[in-house]
Amino acid sequence: MRRIAVVSQKGGVGKTTTTVNLAAGLAKKGKKVLILDLDPQGNVSTCFFASNKKNMYHLLVDDEDPKNCIFNVTDFLHIIPSDKMLAKAELSLSGMPSRETVLKRRMENITNYDYVIIDCPPSLSLLSQNALTYAKEAFIPVATEYLSIDALRKTNQTIDEINELFSHKLKISAVIPTMYDKRIKSGIKALAEIKKGYNGLVTDPIRINSKLKEAPEKGVSVFDFAKSSRGAKDYMKLVEKVIDGDFFN
Repeated sequence: MRRIAVVSQKGGVGKTTTTVNLAAGLAKKGKKVLILDLDPQGNVSTCFFASNKKNMYHLLVDDEDPKNCIFNVTDFLHIIPSDKMLAKAELSLSGMPSRETVLKRRMENITNYDYVIIDCPPSLSLLSQNALTYAKEAFIPVATEYLSIDALRKTNQTIDEINELFSHKLKISAVIPTMYDKRIKSGIKALAEIKKGYNGLVTDPIRINSKLKEAPEKGVSVFDFAKSSRGAKDYMKLVEKVIDGDFFN
């Protein structure tokens, strides 16, 4: 079972879009996928119109059985959703023993998925630390512009610090350029800079595409909303590389 954190310390880089469409694409390939919505904004949950009486807050704070928190999007795609209550979990977690590894302990009996994909908050919070100590792999979306490249470096540094502090072995498996527009020189330059720093980990870019923004309004992934769009084609290419374990350009 692959445990993947989709993480960036900068908002607006396509983190949730990547989580949603990567998970949905894997499910369409017959893989059993569980999404953990660990962002208090609950954007992944909103994208799938997913809600439960028991959710991520109850799993972390009340030690609720994860199985009672799961919402079935499809037969192959499940989610433990979150809502605004998750913002209150930080205070409760801060008083718990081994507070950075609560998620890991809560999820230790969940083994019946091919992939667990975690949508992380865009900050170095206790929720993020729990995601990173549970995950085995990190996928880092990075918009093809300067400030996102700086955030990529900071996210990499954070992962190194988490690994050292907790004797963990979280590895960066993929750096995913997003919002790419080959008509803009700064975007081309940014993509080259990303590849230079992370040779072998950089996937093909996700091109800018309005369908990626429109799909959540319908509660579906881009594959169900506009399967012939550039966004769908780019994310399916990513899905296939994830399955193959091949991120080399």
